[in-house]
Amino acid sequence: LELLDRLAAERKTRQDILLRITPGVDPHTHQYITTGTLDSKFGFPLAAGQAEKAVKQAMSTANLNLLGLHFHLGSLIFETEPYELAIELVLRFAREMKEKFSFQLSELSVGGGFAVQYTLDSKVPAIADYAQAITDQLNSLISLLELAHPRFIIEPGRAIVGQAGVALYTVGAIKEIPGVRKYICIDGGMSDNIRPALYGARYEALVANKALQAEESLVTIAGKLCESGDLLITDVNLAPVCPGDIIAMPVCGAYSVPMSSNYNVLPRPAIVLTDNGKSRLTRRRESYQDLMRLD
Repeated sequence: LELLDRLAAERKTRQDILLRITPGVDPHTHQYITTGTLDSKFGFPLAAGQAEKAVKQAMSTANLNLLGLHFHLGSLIFETEPYELAIELVLRFAREMKEKFSFQLSELSVGGGFAVQYTLDSKVPAIADYAQAITDQLNSLISLLELAHPRFIIEPGRAIVGQAGVALYTVGAIKEIPGVRKYICIDGGMSDNIRPALYGARYEALVANKALQAEESLVTIAGKLCESGDLLITDVNLAPVCPGDIIAMPVCGAYSVPMSSNYNVLPRPAIVLTDNGKSRLTRRRESYQDLMRLD
């Protein structure tokens, strides 16, 4: 807050801000993408009293204009209950700040984290279910606590683009260890999708050029990087696979590209946009010259 105040003063402006609050709610997702618990690097905790101190400081700072509050519980949240609990905690806090400091909640962001279905056995609420639970809780508590309706903000990143992306890989070597495992080695891996190694994320796959053939082989899809943990999918049933076949992994539209890297000096793949049978290149494949351009 001191930094924002100083920067606003240098620009001779009064800066609108939201305060990020950590409500102390467990969203029951992977610990690396949990962001709203008490023990978090993000936000001002409600339970520790730091959120109240931050509101008081922001409202008494000449160059800052506190418009509202923001919280973010995490990513890939498969339940609506954490949102309902967090909204209640934050709105009751807003009511308390109104009574103590005349704080007016003009804007409220409940973050994102709405899940998408990566595997056939995962059960995910529909976007309408998230929306209904959140708005019902918001409207009920605003009425109960006698608050004005704030401008409402959500951040549905993955839920918009996750299922729009499909990763395509070409099969290279095939390694079978009798009685142990059959590895299908592809021309990509953790450099273009770190999520399986980082989060234990699970995906489905199919042999795209044999999509109508029966899935009769239990295999593991291995990336080409020099890491034993570079396994995109462990134990998946596929049609018989040969070198040169194309492996398709659906639901790669979120996070694969922004989290990609050049680890092992691997160029990033191209991105092709398809729509109604038409396609166009939206990002070309990286070259080795691209990797050396800063040297």
